Amino acid sequence: MLTKEDARRLVLAEIHEARSHIHDARSHVTYDLQILRVEDLPFGWIFYWGAVRDGQSGQRPQFGGNGPFLVDRENERLIRTATSIPIARQIEDYERRLRREAHARNTAAKQAAQQP
Repeated sequence: MLTKEDARRLVLAEIHEARSHIHDARSHVTYDLQILRVEDLPFGWIFYWGAVRDGQSGQRPQFGGNGPFLVDRENERLIRTATSIPIARQIEDYERRLRREAHARNTAAKQAAQQP
């Protein structure tokens, strides 16, 4: 089972990996990427991330592909979400997945218990 701090470390490792892929091709700027906000969920957390604000303009650079990460504390899953689908829908879809997995485990356990 993951703690919130364990989950944060997983997300930071993913952000570090993303850093090598996100840069401004025209000016060769490397952005300072970090976790911007964390929300608690029934199964874990959602980590929103992106570039910190530019010191000169005060604006946060915009780039594609920085969908938040869902982290499941029980399954220790880190799931990168899509930016094209509302996050609420992706959370609902993942919760449905967890219910289906639990149902499948329960069914398998019942079948195993019925075998001689």
